[in-house]
Amino acid sequence: MTVDDPFHHLHDEDYARAFLRDMARAETLVTLAGRETTSLDGEWRFTLDLFDEGLRQRWFALDEDPPSQWATPRDYEIEAGDLVPVPSCWNVLKPEWTHFEGGAWYTRWFDWHPGQPGERVMLHFGAANYVALVFLNGTPLGGHEGGSTPFCLEATAHLKPGRNRLQVYVENRRRADRVPMHHIDWFNYGGLYREVALVRLPAVFIRKASAALTTEGTAIRFAIELSDRVDGEAIVEIAELGLRASLPVTAGRGELNVPASPARWSPSSPRLHAVRFIFDRDIVTERIGFRTVETRGTAILLNGEPIWLKGVCVHEDDLELGKVTSDADIRRRFRHARELGCNFLRLAHYPHHERVAMIADEEGLLLWAEVPVYWAIDFANPSTLADASNQLSELILRDINRASVILWGVGNENADTDARLAFMVELARTAKRLDPSRLTAAACLINRERFAIEDRLAEYLDVIGLNEYFGWYEPDFSGLDRLLANSRPGKPVIISETGADASPGHRGSGRVLFTEDWQAEFYREQFRRISATPYIAGLAAWLLYDFRTERRQTGFQRGFNRKGLLAEDKTTRKLGFFTLAQLFATLDMGAEDGDRQRS
Repeated sequence: MTVDDPFHHLHDEDYARAFLRDMARAETLVTLAGRETTSLDGEWRFTLDLFDEGLRQRWFALDEDPPSQWATPRDYEIEAGDLVPVPSCWNVLKPEWTHFEGGAWYTRWFDWHPGQPGERVMLHFGAANYVALVFLNGTPLGGHEGGSTPFCLEATAHLKPGRNRLQVYVENRRRADRVPMHHIDWFNYGGLYREVALVRLPAVFIRKASAALTTEGTAIRFAIELSDRVDGEAIVEIAELGLRASLPVTAGRGELNVPASPARWSPSSPRLHAVRFIFDRDIVTERIGFRTVETRGTAILLNGEPIWLKGVCVHEDDLELGKVTSDADIRRRFRHARELGCNFLRLAHYPHHERVAMIADEEGLLLWAEVPVYWAIDFANPSTLADASNQLSELILRDINRASVILWGVGNENADTDARLAFMVELARTAKRLDPSRLTAAACLINRERFAIEDRLAEYLDVIGLNEYFGWYEPDFSGLDRLLANSRPGKPVIISETGADASPGHRGSGRVLFTEDWQAEFYREQFRRISATPYIAGLAAWLLYDFRTERRQTGFQRGFNRKGLLAEDKTTRKLGFFTLAQLFATLDMGAEDGDRQRS
């Protein structure tokens, strides 16, 4: 017999389990390419929930009656919440919310009217950090784990004509078993910080669609996946190539190679083609650049030609908006990268907004995109591996058609243990299984006993990333000389991080920490060694802008990593900015508009 106990929630520590069963995963992601969507951005009601009372007391199931009509008291009232914008990070909305880590509830209403018979409706979320649980008209739809990748939940059965109430619980607690774990070196923003949209789809729709050059470069491989395991025929079209072909679909999937010679996408010629995928009443349209990327020995080849990656790392961080970004913000960072002479950016240390790769496609910049398998992940935990693998899969499926993305990063500065090796080998294999057309990489640590690049993971990677800070955390450069001389990697190495903090305006001669002068001299010393090492195929300087991180609390840092070549205002250039631009300019101007060759 069930006993009606109004105080049960006070003693129930298993309150969240039921809500974590139906979690969205990569397999349920739906492409938005070329589709008409209804934006649900704008003002939402927002209530902090430090103790998860909303899940314990089922706030989502409450009616909207005002307090004057309540029969018993409640601990939640939707209309009492603050009005906040979505997308946004709660940390930047009020000073008292700056360091909040916990749960919060978002609520908004929208009108919906039925469309075609058999129509299906999806809710698409760009990202929410870290766990999101979604409720529609008082019914749980499901949720998502992972703070930087998109997810979809089907709303079809729970929509009603007219006014609908959408509620999203978001929590951003740092935990040892998450990806990233609780110890990180950037700011832990929380909230619905990317766009939310409603998508109408036919009864059977295209879930994923991709097109890429084959390894030989003589054909385009088209692939399609449908929402249901049905048989049929899809159509693929590239009008400017005069290409139209039938793609057989069996049990909801199909692949087809079509001989073609499209103009190649490259940094000097970022050519994009309009590609259409059609199945029955559904159409997906993409703008895709066709290129090949591979390795040969210690070289990285783009379209069969060696390329040297002149790059810079960048975080998603803004003084006013936190992790929220815009086209204007993305184009500004690309403009600054171009001023440096870059052809390449490393998107640290998590998936950035999907518009980054889209705009990079247009502007001709190459990207390293990665998941936050950062430092001491719980490598022995199967649930943590499942989380990391799902985040990587969502990133790859989201950006599968972006020519600018040439590297999938599977980890950063992880100690070389047996558990870590098994964990990251699985990620590297997942990346290759989902996308054999791109390269895999990780930012590796060195063998400190032999002082050599010898990470066991390197065997399973296409490109070895090397984070090194000789001249900064390790005071002189003799260790770098020793490391470069001792190493025989046998495959390309990218200096995936190197840099020195500089407080804007702080000056001093010699090795005086936090001066602009030493940051500039640091890059001169680094570049002299890096550019003379044959197996190094690129450099991603750490980093473009100063960014928030509460780990750093000296008088010069005050909660910021100061290794940016520009200050956190994204305007003030440091001496290191001009120095690195001059150093990149010394590289030979090669076939890829300055993309290749050391002098």
